[in-house]
This record gives sequence, structure tokens and C-alpha cells, in this order.
Amino acid sequence: MATVTMYTSAYCPFCSRAKALLQRHGVVDLKEVYVDGQQALRAQMTERTGRTSVPQIFIGETHVGGCDDLHALDARGGLVPMLQAD
Repeated sequence: MATVTMYTSAYCPFCSRAKALLQRHGVVDLKEVYVDGQQALRAQMTERTGRTSVPQIFIGETHVGGCDDLHALDARGGLVPMLQAD
């Protein structure tokens, strides 16, 4: 299964929704990067993604986007193949 990294915040409902979807698809080793109060990590996230909101999700090295983007990818049938890639 591909490595999944999610820039997240402790009290973000969109982060929780994204994490739940990933777990439903078998992701058990989610690398969560908490940006709460971490200016350097938030700056890293913004530099990598061009976005300032959480969650920001990567599958492997591919930036998927946020929660809505992840759900849209799943609805198009693209999430499972990405997760299954090495």
C-alpha cells in the first residue's frame, strides 16, 4: 500500500472525515503531520501544496488535495488504485 501523509489539525472536522475515508479503504499507517501552532510545519505544507488549509493529503509523492478532493477522487474511482500503488 502507498504511503499516505496528511497535514492535519487536532480539531478539524474535515481532517476527521478524510482520515475516516482512508481508514475505510484500509489505510492503517497514516503519517499525520500536525500543524497546530507549528509555523515551520505549516510553512512547509504551504510550500509543498500552495494551500494554507488542512487537511492536505499526499499519497506517495502525489498531492491529492484536501478532504473534498479526496472524496471526489474516491467517487471517480481513482483513490483505490493510488492507494494500491507502491
